[in-house]
Amino acid sequence: MSDSDPTGRKAVAAVWRIDSARIIGALTRYTGDFALAEDLAQEALAEALVTWPREGVPNNPAGWLLTVGRRRAIDAFRRRSTRDEKYAALAHHLTEGGALTGAEPGPAPDDVLWDPDQIDDDTLKLIFTSCHPVLSREAGVALTLRVIGGLTSDEIARVFLVPTATVQARITRAKKTLGAAGVPFEVPPVSERPARLAQVLSVIYLIFTEGSSASSGDEVMRLDLAGEAQRLARILSRLMPEEPEVHSLLALLELTAARFPARRGPDGETVLLEDQDRRRWDRSAIARGRAALAKAADAGRGYGYYGLQAAIAECHALAPSVEETNWARIVLLYEGLGRLAPSPVVELNRAVAVSMAQGPEVALPIVDSLAGGDAFKDSHQLPGVRGELLRRLGRVDEARAALEEAVRLCGNERERAVLTRKLADL
Repeated sequence: MSDSDPTGRKAVAAVWRIDSARIIGALTRYTGDFALAEDLAQEALAEALVTWPREGVPNNPAGWLLTVGRRRAIDAFRRRSTRDEKYAALAHHLTEGGALTGAEPGPAPDDVLWDPDQIDDDTLKLIFTSCHPVLSREAGVALTLRVIGGLTSDEIARVFLVPTATVQARITRAKKTLGAAGVPFEVPPVSERPARLAQVLSVIYLIFTEGSSASSGDEVMRLDLAGEAQRLARILSRLMPEEPEVHSLLALLELTAARFPARRGPDGETVLLEDQDRRRWDRSAIARGRAALAKAADAGRGYGYYGLQAAIAECHALAPSVEETNWARIVLLYEGLGRLAPSPVVELNRAVAVSMAQGPEVALPIVDSLAGGDAFKDSHQLPGVRGELLRRLGRVDEARAALEEAVRLCGNERERAVLTRKLADL
């Protein structure tokens, strides 16, 4: 393999995308220092970018990265002239433990019977660490999306609808705060979990959202991210079985993922809801989602933020076609969601539902009311919806202008292709 051969670099990117969170989690467990662990993982990544294209991809790429990270950790402690128990334990593990065998970092079986006080999942520990009360919600979520989700600062900025510089500052401050506070790398005791739950749920939800609709790149979805979010939600439902919103989030993820097989065409192109072959939807995932939603309902507290969204997803899952979907119920559910957690994104989704239930002429004023704010300033979502409504109303010139704006702003190549086809059809 030559130095210029891109195979090794592609392998590095693929392994990092899939296993970076577990590698960083394992290194955090060994070093007890979150910021140091991320630096060590980045150093291992840099070494892989040089070594793999030249020498070939190792048999166990994730284990290779973890081994290099552990060795760099020992070097770091040596440079600090630290020969305490931590250094000895690290060296012992490296020479006699699994590192030299290239063992995969961190256990991650999805069917383990979990002891609620002995959760041994490094990724979940990372999330709980990043959601510590010493951090603001925005900083904790941004940090976790970077480390767990592997999102860039630009992608996280699009999630929060804020400038990239703001996201970068939040992540930097979060790392320093965690280090200064000496936050332990652990799933907190049962008594401390409710205080972090809302933020943990938010992180898992946002990871899944990026996985189900990639904000950039040339793929419709990032199934690795979506699958990891589902895995974490399942673990969390075992960890906190009395919390209805945990079951609601799991229901939302299962019901949404059920449509994945029909959302991508043979050539990787996006297939819109109205064009999907519903026979390809995963009926077992729908059954799991509905069962989780029933558990949430059994708590008797009414649906919360994730429960309302899961109920919307259930409406889609049960409908035989777009035309036969219970759009009136979806509108009511979005109205409830808007009262519970008002946001421009919820209002835009409500407008889409209103257009299906009552017509585009009723929905367009809702969309136009959102156009004056900054929330969708750099997003293709609002002009995309507006262009579709204008098209349905026969206002072709205005529709063309809106869709051209959506194409310009869209960061995902597959979604941009859909918008471009709509534009061409005009």
